Amino acid sequence: MISYIRSHLKQLESEAIFVIREVAGQFERPVLLFSGGKDSIVMAHLARKAFYPGRTPFPFLHIDTGHNFSETLAFRDRLMEKIDARLIVRYVQDSIDQGRVVEEKGPYASRNGLQTVTLLDALAEFKFEAALGGARRDEEKARAKERFFSHRDAFGQWDPKNQRPELWHLYNGRKHANENFRVFPLSNWTELDIWQYIQTERIEIPSLYFSHRRNIINRDGVLLAASEVVKPVNNEKIEEKVVRFRTIGDMTCTGAVESVANSLDEIIQEVASARVTERGARTDDKRSEAAMEDRKKQGYF
Repeated sequence: MISYIRSHLKQLESEAIFVIREVAGQFERPVLLFSGGKDSIVMAHLARKAFYPGRTPFPFLHIDTGHNFSETLAFRDRLMEKIDARLIVRYVQDSIDQGRVVEEKGPYASRNGLQTVTLLDALAEFKFEAALGGARRDEEKARAKERFFSHRDAFGQWDPKNQRPELWHLYNGRKHANENFRVFPLSNWTELDIWQYIQTERIEIPSLYFSHRRNIINRDGVLLAASEVVKPVNNEKIEEKVVRFRTIGDMTCTGAVESVANSLDEIIQEVASARVTERGARTDDKRSEAAMEDRKKQGYF
């Protein structure tokens, strides 16, 4: 069983590295989208492997909502220094200050959707032609419609009905001026694959993924971390719970799960038996039946 898992992971690794090298070969100005979450950390690891012993030939881009977990930002900076990567950070707050977006109001307000404008502006600013992301098809039904090379028009919009065929691992990166691609080398990976790969490769990850005590607010069944940007409303109370995070994003919409898993072995066992996807605790995906697809059509990751 162990040898099968390792063989399976090696196949996924080879496929992802092939796609990353294709991007470097086909585009003059690619970039890797980095959030500090487990998928983007695996992407950084694969990019290093793809070009070792040379330096990763493209920069990393983080869109900071201003509502990120402090642990994530600390880990991001430490990792970028360790791997000698060029990091570009663009801030949603700047988009708000410039009048490019309007901040939501009320107890359910989130900056997560506002990232789209900041991202599109950053891609245009640096004239990036392809943005590598860590999205996987098993995350959400809209993700399952993606190709490895996801074409975006001059407005950054995604049309799920206009996806190009990808037969025999041939990827068509041809485009018109101002168009670009999102590229997803982890498309065929699952959450379980990610965790098994992290364990096999001994990849360091943020402490948020492991069980810990944290003050939590239960908001409509989603366990949000109590903070300066997430405060109790109506009859909500702050409770201390033992939790961990399966996904890391904006604090206003990223929910925790109650868990005592504090090792990679325990996390893998927990994920293998889970019946809810990791994005099941994301409030931004629950705003409508097609919340993710709507955001993607507008230019979201």
